[in-house]
This record gives sequence, C-alpha cells and structure tokens, in this order.
Amino acid sequence: MHSTYDTARSGGIRATFRRGEGWLDQRGKWAWIAATVLGFILFWPIGLALLAYMIWGKRMFSSACRNRREDHDAQTQSWGSHSYRAAQASGNHAFDTYKTKALRQLEDEQEAFEAFLQRLRNSKDKSEFDSFMEERARATSAQDEAEAPADPADAPKPEAGARPGEY
Repeated sequence: MHSTYDTARSGGIRATFRRGEGWLDQRGKWAWIAATVLGFILFWPIGLALLAYMIWGKRMFSSACRNRREDHDAQTQSWGSHSYRAAQASGNHAFDTYKTKALRQLEDEQEAFEAFLQRLRNSKDKSEFDSFMEERARATSAQDEAEAPADPADAPKPEAGARPGEY
C-alpha cells in the first residue's frame, strides 16, 4: 500500500536533480556550461552552485581526466608486465641464454651511449666556457688599451725608494 507521502518521497527533489543531471550528462559538458551560465543569469547563487558542483564533482573535466588516467595506468601496467616477463625464464635454455646476452648487450650499449652524451655535454660546456673567457679577455685587454696612456713618458713613475711594483 503506497501513500501519497511515499510516492512524493520516492520521486522527491533528489530524483529530480538526478534526472536533470542525467539529462545534462547525455548532452555533454557544453550543456553543463550553458546551465551554469543560465543559472548565473537567473539567480547568481544557482550559477555558483552549478559551477562548484562541476568543479568539485569533476563534471567539467571528468572524461578528459578519466581517459588520461586510463592511458597512463595502461602504459604503466604494460611496462611493468614487460619488465617482469623479461626477467622470467621461458623454459628454453638456449633462448634464455640468448635473451640474457641480448639484454646485457643492450644495457652496455645504453651505458656507453649515456657516457657519450655526458662527454658531449661536458665538451660543449667547456667550449662555451672557453669562448666566454676569450671574450672576457678581449674585452679586458680592449679596456686596458683604452685606459693606457698613448705616450709612455706620460705613464706614472714610481716614487723614489719604492720597490718594484709599488707606487
């Protein structure tokens, strides 16, 4: 036996909001944005409430974030399972020996390549530093030449009794 109270209660405001939410979800995020703008136009607290619901309820960015997270999780699981399987023995001794040698060779090549890149970076840094020092030396010598007197007779003379290098 259903009373009018049970019918009203089961439908209620929550069901209305759920139906509205489902309707907006079917139409996508632009429907949510339009509803928020309309809410701001009609009565700003409604627009603010919809905006808060979209942000904190993750309605605005849910599909993009979910897809990105699923892609990342799948990639992480993929790499993890490959590295785990690479360490497992297949049961075929000849293949396992070949695989071990091939993996060791790849690791050695990777280390050699990384060492090469480090040497390349170091040589580039050294050449840039040497170039900087040459420019600085040229600028300093040009400044010294500009400050030096043209006539050596005009150069300051040391005082009598002064040791060499003192003025």
